[in-house]
Amino acid sequence: MEIQNSKFKRKILKIVKKILIGETLSYRKVAKLTSFPWAWRAVGNILNKNYDSNVSCHRVIKSNGGIGGYN
Repeated sequence: MEIQNSKFKRKILKIVKKILIGETLSYRKVAKLTSFPWAWRAVGNILNKNYDSNVSCHRVIKSNGGIGGYN
């Protein structure tokens, strides 16, 4: 299955789109909200390849509060 069109990817992007201005979520929390709590690296990889300006990837951070190394 190609990750670009997967249900998992769509679910991640939908969650990230709902993060309000001034709020953040960790990659781990986004993964938990998709019902795949162990998939935080997959969340990062998907967000790294996202170029949709309607998805606020900068609102997703590391669990320790630091900025992630993603797009």
